[in-house]
Amino acid sequence: MSDTTDTIALATDLTVAWLANPNTRVEVDAIPAFLATMHKTVSTLGTAAADQDEVAPEFERAVSVRKSLADPEFIVSMIDGKKYRTLKRHLTTNGLTPDQYRDRYNLPPSYPMTSPSYSAARSATAKAIGLGRKIVEKVADAITDEKPASKPRKGKSVADAKAAAKAHLGGG
Repeated sequence: MSDTTDTIALATDLTVAWLANPNTRVEVDAIPAFLATMHKTVSTLGTAAADQDEVAPEFERAVSVRKSLADPEFIVSMIDGKKYRTLKRHLTTNGLTPDQYRDRYNLPPSYPMTSPSYSAARSATAKAIGLGRKIVEKVADAITDEKPASKPRKGKSVADAKAAAKAHLGGG
């Protein structure tokens, strides 16, 4: 009896909240039908989740894991069997993340998302532009190239400065 009361109260609260919205315009005759629909929906919330857990879709692989990694130039998608250098954009197009893709096809966490040749090319490019070098090497070079301190200059006297200014400005 407690569950029935709770679902009725919940359905009533939801209906009242929906009707309290100033943007909701509904005829008086439609309110009981909406309340009945809301009660039916609230009542099935607990049972629908259990049914969905039992029916987990099983996805068929387009190719085997071995074939998907056979070519070092490409990686073959298990979704459609096509060759890609990187699967990231392909997975996003199909509404998946790399982790979801690995879970869907029971792949290990170490399964690559890029082809080996593409990864090697990216690595070579990064090393060519200097990525991966340690900053410590530059600091060590800067410390050894330090110049000895120079002697401080003697300042001019006020009289010498005035004479230099007059000579520069052309005044006598």
